[in-house]
Amino acid sequence: MTEPTDFEYRDFQRWRHPAEVAFWVLLTIFNTVFNSLVAQIDHARTAAWEPWVWEWSSAILILALIPAVLAVERRWPFRFDTWRRSLPWHLLATVPFSLLHVGGMVGLRKLAYDLTGGHYRFGAWWPNFGYEYLKDIRTYFIIIALTCLSRLWLMRWQGEARLLVAPEEGPPVEPVDRPERFLVRKLGREFLINASEIEWLQASGNYVNLHVRGRDYPLRATMAGIEGRLDPARFVRVHRSHFINLDYLAEIEPLETGDARLQMHDGAKIPCSRRYRAALRERFGQQD
Repeated sequence: MTEPTDFEYRDFQRWRHPAEVAFWVLLTIFNTVFNSLVAQIDHARTAAWEPWVWEWSSAILILALIPAVLAVERRWPFRFDTWRRSLPWHLLATVPFSLLHVGGMVGLRKLAYDLTGGHYRFGAWWPNFGYEYLKDIRTYFIIIALTCLSRLWLMRWQGEARLLVAPEEGPPVEPVDRPERFLVRKLGREFLINASEIEWLQASGNYVNLHVRGRDYPLRATMAGIEGRLDPARFVRVHRSHFINLDYLAEIEPLETGDARLQMHDGAKIPCSRRYRAALRERFGQQD
């Protein structure tokens, strides 16, 4: 089966950052407008502008804190296999998240009231902060949940590689210990990629990304685990996080540090550590 040629994941990658920023901004605007209208109805006896100040002061601070929440999630990923280790750190992170949110929110409200000649009173700090903290825990984990859902969707869109396994009956059609092809599942569809088409491999957390024709397909494996399954005549390790396919290596650029930079045929640059540089030059010379 050939790979589908619809709108490509790599095309989205070029716009991923602005798209993510736009998502959080638009979600915040929609949610805040809705909450402001509801608050205005619930507090009909107050000035019409006050509920909007309450809601927008809160929303602005939460929007400003989203990058920090995403940074914590990158440091302690909240996934099926890591959530038990990550949960305590995220619970701890909700405390500074709420303190910054409430403190900044109160400051913005005081400023808005001062500009209108009024006076804003937050009330007794502890009971009011406890109330806001409970809401902030919910908000924090909604951000985490949306981040996890988007990551799952992007993983399905990107495509996840799997090793072919031996059939339950009969001999395998090709060696399982050194596969000639990898199975890729993408948006519910499956296709095969040849091992010889893999230009390089890069470690990424619990995955090894297989780079094929400008696309990265994550394979759930470790570099040590995948090393024994690669053809040593074609693939060579150049860094603790990288393997390359010698067929796609164009140039070795020595660096003053003793390391090297590898130029691939598609223009990509791969780091080569001093530990592997001499062996690579020898192997690359043999390829010539």
